[in-house]
Amino acid sequence: MSHIPDVTLNNGITIPQLGFGTFQIDPQQTRQAVLDALEIGYRHIDTAEMYGNEKEVGQAVRESGLARDEVFVTSKLNNGYHAHGDALAAFARSLDDLGLEYLDLFLIHWPLPKVGDFADTWKTMEEIYRSGRTRAIGVSNFNPHHLERLFERGEVIPAVNQIEIHPYFAQDGVRAFNADHEIATEAWAPIAKGRVLHDPVIGAVAERIGRPPAQVTLRWHIQRGDIVFPKSVTRSRVEENFRIFDFELSEEDMAQISALDRGGRTGLDPETNNGGLA
Repeated sequence: MSHIPDVTLNNGITIPQLGFGTFQIDPQQTRQAVLDALEIGYRHIDTAEMYGNEKEVGQAVRESGLARDEVFVTSKLNNGYHAHGDALAAFARSLDDLGLEYLDLFLIHWPLPKVGDFADTWKTMEEIYRSGRTRAIGVSNFNPHHLERLFERGEVIPAVNQIEIHPYFAQDGVRAFNADHEIATEAWAPIAKGRVLHDPVIGAVAERIGRPPAQVTLRWHIQRGDIVFPKSVTRSRVEENFRIFDFELSEEDMAQISALDRGGRTGLDPETNNGGLA
């Protein structure tokens, strides 16, 4: 088994830097996909109520034979439940669907800037955190000004900000802001939904070092310090994505891949998204 580095969050708990994502995995395929990932060696699973597969994720975690404290499980607050009572009920529903007594990380999925005050939602997240039913809380798709609003109103600094990041959308400004405030950065769509796999620069690096483009791209994330969770329902690809800790990219390789940044977002923009799913 490859050794997966841990990232220490700002409240002292640790999260595996490589995880397994479940966005857009059909519920009927989720249980087996997560079981495969856990058998391969992944110990970090990312899901959300909006994904519609929390029950299957939880079933796989329970059936894996692993102790609960060996698997880091993240879920997220659905966009339709930001009001105080709704958020509390949504969190309880996620725990129930997962069949778990606690979460390791619970995130606000989107800031929804035109729907309501996400800082009020954050106060509810703090209430959930203080209840002990989640080991950490954070946000997803927040830009610096969204985070500053939380700093003004809240008492707990988010442990994580999960944002779209890949070589075509490096998000260096948001990453730097996160780092300055001891917020860990998680990267969703780490291979730009497959778009970077045919990039000639990444292809040239991959050919030179004898590694697939997906491994090269994921290794770029790891060396930058991103927490990353690729997804696939094909076991061979899940295994391939796991084998990224027995090689390193050179500084020149890293620079060439970073230079591909073109502001190329593949998902929704948090400044305008008011309820959709990336």
